[in-house]
Amino acid sequence: MGIEKWIAAVSLALFVMFIGEMISIYIFMTDVQSDFEFGLDFDATPKILQFISIGVAPASIMAGLSYLMSRHYGSKPVGYLIIAGGIVMLIGMVYCYTLVDKIEDRFLSDTVTFVPILFMILSIPVVIVGSLLLKIKKKRPKKEYF
Repeated sequence: MGIEKWIAAVSLALFVMFIGEMISIYIFMTDVQSDFEFGLDFDATPKILQFISIGVAPASIMAGLSYLMSRHYGSKPVGYLIIAGGIVMLIGMVYCYTLVDKIEDRFLSDTVTFVPILFMILSIPVVIVGSLLLKIKKKRPKKEYF
């Protein structure tokens, strides 16, 4: 397996990790434990920014790198892995956006509200970049008969 396939696989794993982190924090904000009702405060904005910096930012860079490494000859496995990463991010962000209505008002901020929308929009170019790799045909080597 070429290095671009491994990079695309790590990119998919980081997309899945990011979605897992986001879903866990959104579910936490919908059903807050009693410890936070007695004066402990929680702000989701720094955690969401941390999840973005350790999850989706490296995943996007790795997806772009694997695309750049295989764009000249095309690679269906790399294309499928990048497309899967975009679809995972889209589905996860749609689920997070459905949880926004259930979050308590004291935890709502602009970051909590707009991050799912932003990454739903950003998942579409990831899918498009992956599908570009599926369209590239491998070049046949020229046969020299003499």
